[in-house]
Amino acid sequence: MFPFEAFLPVALVVGLAGVGGWVLTTWLRIKHGYPLDGAWGQAVYPKTSDESMERIKLLSQENAQLRAELGSIKDRLANVERIVTDGSVALDREIEALRVTKN
Repeated sequence: MFPFEAFLPVALVVGLAGVGGWVLTTWLRIKHGYPLDGAWGQAVYPKTSDESMERIKLLSQENAQLRAELGSIKDRLANVERIVTDGSVALDREIEALRVTKN
């Protein structure tokens, strides 16, 4: 007959290894952004709600506005760089040409 005392340490080590592996796996999934599974395999995370979808839409709109503004600023910066790097004679000619077209 198999003695219970010899089986107990082995069962304890196997049980602790299983629990430790489960904790490590769950921690790695959380750390790297993978969805967690519930008791029956259903996804626990991420949860989508109307509030989160609305927030995503607002952030997307803000992102589009900021990109448009950045494009405008790049154009203005290109004009400033051209003015700074061009010679003063060419700049004087362009300013005079603008004055003539306004009048």
